[in-house]
Amino acid sequence: MSALARWCYRHRLVVVLLWLGALALIGVTSNVMGSAYKDTFSVPGTESTEAVDLLRTSLPAQSGDSATLVWQTAGSGDVRDGAVRGRMTATMERIAGLPSVASVTSPYSAAGKRQVSGDGRIAYAQVTFTRLSNELPKADVQHVVDTAKSARTAGLRVEVGGGTISRVEETPPGSSELVGVAAAAIVLFVAFGSLFAMLVPILTAVAGVGTGLMTVGMLTHTMTIGEVGPILGALIGLGVGIDYALFIVTRHRAGLKSGMPVEDSVVRAIDTSGRAVLFAGGTVVIALLGLFVLGMGFLDGLAVASATTVVATVLAAVTLLPALLGLLGMRSLSRRERRRLAGTAAAGGPAGKAGVWQRWARMVERRPGMLSAVAVVLVGVLSVPVLSLRLGSSDAGNNPASTTSRQAYDLLADGFGPGFNGPLELVARTPAPADRQALGRLVSAVARTKGVAGVAAMPMPPGSAVGVVQVIPTTSPQSKQTSDLIGRLRHDVVPAAEKGTTLRVYVGGQTAMFDDFADVLAGKLPLFLGVIITLGFILLLAAFRSLLVPVIAAVMNVLAAGASFGVVVAFFQWGWGVSPLGLGSSGPVESFLPVIMLSILFGLSMDYQVFLVSRMHEEWLRSRDNRRAVNVGQAETGRVITAAATIMIAVFAAFAAGGQRVIAEFGIGLAAAVALDAFILRTVLVPAAMHLLGRANWWVPRWLDRRLPHLSVEPADDPPPVHEPRLEPSAR
Repeated sequence: MSALARWCYRHRLVVVLLWLGALALIGVTSNVMGSAYKDTFSVPGTESTEAVDLLRTSLPAQSGDSATLVWQTAGSGDVRDGAVRGRMTATMERIAGLPSVASVTSPYSAAGKRQVSGDGRIAYAQVTFTRLSNELPKADVQHVVDTAKSARTAGLRVEVGGGTISRVEETPPGSSELVGVAAAAIVLFVAFGSLFAMLVPILTAVAGVGTGLMTVGMLTHTMTIGEVGPILGALIGLGVGIDYALFIVTRHRAGLKSGMPVEDSVVRAIDTSGRAVLFAGGTVVIALLGLFVLGMGFLDGLAVASATTVVATVLAAVTLLPALLGLLGMRSLSRRERRRLAGTAAAGGPAGKAGVWQRWARMVERRPGMLSAVAVVLVGVLSVPVLSLRLGSSDAGNNPASTTSRQAYDLLADGFGPGFNGPLELVARTPAPADRQALGRLVSAVARTKGVAGVAAMPMPPGSAVGVVQVIPTTSPQSKQTSDLIGRLRHDVVPAAEKGTTLRVYVGGQTAMFDDFADVLAGKLPLFLGVIITLGFILLLAAFRSLLVPVIAAVMNVLAAGASFGVVVAFFQWGWGVSPLGLGSSGPVESFLPVIMLSILFGLSMDYQVFLVSRMHEEWLRSRDNRRAVNVGQAETGRVITAAATIMIAVFAAFAAGGQRVIAEFGIGLAAAVALDAFILRTVLVPAAMHLLGRANWWVPRWLDRRLPHLSVEPADDPPPVHEPRLEPSAR
């Protein structure tokens, strides 16, 4: 690391020009190639996917996604009145002729006679597209919305809804990145007191994130990456990128204050904090790529997008940052600090601020048991909502009340019942004539099933061996009762109808697909958690030659995850925070959020663990005094860890206010996790536990030490550790 840092310092202009050239080249290439972001939620091996595949091959006209055109007359008017009928018929004809529209089923046709509410005031038309939602051009969907809205009059309310419509209504992240960067700039200026020192971490992070996101855009031509991928990548990249630069700049400033020449200080900073950045960034990437063990294409794309951005920010931190610090010279310090250094050769930061953390470290040493108990109780309280966690997928019912998709959702629920917004589809193979009779008996059985409001068998095209039955639940798509109905149909009703025949029926539809997605992810969650905890354990074991340090880290990761998920449940599932954030109504937590959040939280928690414990480890190697090592490590890293956490919280909170529910869930969850991790776990629980454990913190069996790979977080010139110290439970 020292050789790389010295080369980047001595060739600083070349390094900066190389980065600018790389940004320009990647930017031009990305602009020429464009991007091909595409969302796909297929879950291989599930009934809902089998249903979609069967429709796509046998009845392609019915395999595309759909939208619902819904209208309501004012007062006592009737949707079948001549003026309303003429206006809406003309509108439907225009929509039927738009690109990507396969058909429109009118309530004024024989096939659509059920599409008028009992009171005659609400009617709807089913708009079927030629492709699935993620494959449709947004411009084509927007034309449908605009055409529908043009039919509105003073006495006629017209809305259009469905998941396809919700996609085009999503609020882009807009200025979330700028707000996050501005908040980070304020924190950095307060921490450093220097405009130049504030700008360097931001420029480094922006360069890394920009490079990463443009690279991700090009990768969309080689693999499937969802539209939330670049947003998630920017959220994570900005947070870790600014933090990584902050850790290195803080170490560099400390070196300058101690009287080191600029070059030596830069090299030392990269050789110490830079090593920790490489290690921490590597753990984040490993945790993100751990999503591949789940075998879900949608998550694979998000993992690659986020990991690519993190890799770019790490490269910027260890190459571009030392070059920029070389260009700044002594201006990394504020004018006051430079005057003080010139006059008194003072070392370290402001005495008052350093003293605060030293006093807190001594308090933790004196009362480790009591402070640990308080911290555990606080984490436990925040984790309570996790007990009611329900995974699912938000739909138009969670959209802001002002959107047309939400208003269409409410109109359909009022006119036809809450389950109408999430119909199920029974897609049946009927190879023999007897199978059609069995399908007819199944329709009757489904109609008598608890939780079913209505059943309608779609006409089978001549010669077709595939039948489709639409099932309307009595409850909304997000309701637990609807999930229970899907289970009853699959495990009881359908198997009874199939018995003794060659009939094969798959329960599908968008509601069933999201339900399958949640079930599959929930089933694989323990495997994923085990993989990333095991990988983290091995990495920390090899880096610190200790058994207890990785055990403590694993426990802290679980505690942080539990508390952050509790906050997400309270905010979004219980609805405590959706109104203030303008995110519609309460609903289930997105099914893919836990696995992605776990991978991110694992990486971020490891960051703080590495920066905290690596400083403790340095002191332990020098003094062999556990009490001193823990105190020094906490006192010297407490300020920078909390400053870094404040930056991350500001960045994540800025994204949470961007208007997209999914990103808001990530933003709130990650902000809560970082706040808890930095201000409770790393400043209270970890040092308290290490005081209680004493010299055992640094013990590893000799036979295991010989077999472990050597991953050094500290520079090579540090003295080698002494293994297997004599365990003294009372030594702290």
